Amino acid sequence: MDIKSKIALVTGATGGIGLSIASFLLRKQVRAIGLVDISPACPDIAESLKNTTDHSNIKAFTGDVCEPAFRETVFRTMEAEFGPVEICVPAAGILRDGLAVRAGPDSEDMALYRLEDFRQVIDVNLVHPTYWAMETIAGIARRNRLNGTGSRHDGTAIQAVNILIGSVSSRGNRGQISYSAAKSGLCGATATLNKEGLYHGVLTKIIHPGFVDTPMVDQVDPDYFDNHLKPDIGLGRKIQPDEIAECIGSMIENDALTGELWASASLRPFA
Repeated sequence: MDIKSKIALVTGATGGIGLSIASFLLRKQVRAIGLVDISPACPDIAESLKNTTDHSNIKAFTGDVCEPAFRETVFRTMEAEFGPVEICVPAAGILRDGLAVRAGPDSEDMALYRLEDFRQVIDVNLVHPTYWAMETIAGIARRNRLNGTGSRHDGTAIQAVNILIGSVSSRGNRGQISYSAAKSGLCGATATLNKEGLYHGVLTKIIHPGFVDTPMVDQVDPDYFDNHLKPDIGLGRKIQPDEIAECIGSMIENDALTGELWASASLRPFA
C-alpha cells in the first residue's frame, strides 16, 4: 500500500519507535497524522514536527491509550476531519519487569509477581494495540458501507494497514512474565485481526524488535546490559529506532510482506 496521502495514527508518539515512525510517515508524505501519547509533551512534539516538516495536518492527542472513551474520541476526530485511519501503529508500551516467583531469605517467603503490574502490562501492551487496530478496521468497513461497496473487500487493493509492535520477548524471557505474555498474546491477536480484517481490505502485521535504543529499554541497568545481554546480540549494539521505522515502512508498503517480521539484530537466542 502506498503511504503517500494516507491518514495515519501513531501511539507512543513522543519518543522511541513511536516518534521515529511518525517522522518516517511524514517524510513519506502522509496526508494527515495523529500523534497520541499520555505525555503532556505531545502537543509540543506535534508543533515541532509541523515546523521541521512544513506539514500542517498533524494533530496531537494527549491521554491514556487504554481508555475506551479516549480511543473512540481520537478515531472519530481523525475520521471527521480527514477520513478513516488507513495506517495505524499503536506503539505505546511499558515494562514492569520482575521474576515470576522471588524467593525470600527463608523457605516460607515466596513472593509472586504483582498482579497489579501484570494487569497493567497486559492492558498497555496487548489490549491497547488490539483495540486500536480494531478501530482501524471498523473505520474502513464503515467507509466501504457508506460508499455503497458493502463490507467485503473485492481484492483489488489494500485500503489500510495495522502494524503492531511485538518483541523478541514474545518467546519468553527471564524476568518478563507480564511483558512476554502480552507480546506472545499479540501474535495471536495479529493473526486473527488479519484474517478478519482482510474481509474489509485491512492488513494487520506485527514486528518483533530486539533491544532498541529507546527510553524503555534504557531502564535496563547498563552494567547488566553490557555483561549479560549485549554479548548475545550478533550486531553487538542496540537497534536504532529509525531502523525499526524503516522496517515498518516496508511492511506498510509491501502487501505481500505479511505475518511476523523479526528485527532482532541477530540476537542469538532468537536469530
